Amino acid sequence: MKVGVWFYGLGTVLTGILDVVWDAFDDSHQPIQALGKNVPGQHVLAYGAGVWLVAAGLAILSRRSLKIGAAASAIAYLIFATFWLSRYYAGIHALGWRIDVLAGISFGLAQQLMLVAPAAIVYASTASPDSLLQKKAAIAARWLLGLPPVLFGLFHLIGIRVFASIVPHWMGFGYFWTVLTGIAFFLAGCAICSGIMDVLASRLLALMLLLFEGFVEIPPIFIRLHNQATWAGAVYNLAAIGACWIFAEFLTSRADRRRIEPAQNVAA
Repeated sequence: MKVGVWFYGLGTVLTGILDVVWDAFDDSHQPIQALGKNVPGQHVLAYGAGVWLVAAGLAILSRRSLKIGAAASAIAYLIFATFWLSRYYAGIHALGWRIDVLAGISFGLAQQLMLVAPAAIVYASTASPDSLLQKKAAIAARWLLGLPPVLFGLFHLIGIRVFASIVPHWMGFGYFWTVLTGIAFFLAGCAICSGIMDVLASRLLALMLLLFEGFVEIPPIFIRLHNQATWAGAVYNLAAIGACWIFAEFLTSRADRRRIEPAQNVAA
């Protein structure tokens, strides 16, 4: 899982650095305003969260502090997810019961929950292969990683006009790419949740996110260099790529163990 852990750890560290540099939470991923317009000490909280994320990301990259880093990362992303839960009340109160409002808030919530999955896997990987912790972590990670792409896919199809505008102009056919990626997200999520071709789905999802990173997320940085949300989108994508890769390699290692153990028993 080394490649995935490096992507995930790097994304976590860079997320923390952005919070520290801007001295503020990123509205697109960490909407603390959902708790109230004037939350006291927002800058202090953002700085503290940034330092926490940097420490957690660095810790997860070291074998000695792997378990602590995974737990610290999971706590941070769960807290950001609670910000989105508060937005259900605020969004519905302000805009009413609209499918696009509910889908948009669910999209943001799913983004944060998706990053809890690899932390659970990395934390459980330090336990024995047959332990109850690893089994529970595998089940939790499957749903935490599988349901978000399903929501991403549905939101792509619901907000097709918005996502079509994000497609680079040189690619053209914005609506086509939006529908295609929406279907790809949905199918990948279904495969991960059902356990049918889940390893392949996780790897292809990581590949698609990597392509997004190069074609969609990084280029706008050069245009909006001082925009925190632009940087945050690219940084989030790195952590999401790591999440998919960690899950795929975790499943592969468990499958390998199942094949190896009977062979060792026969040899004995």
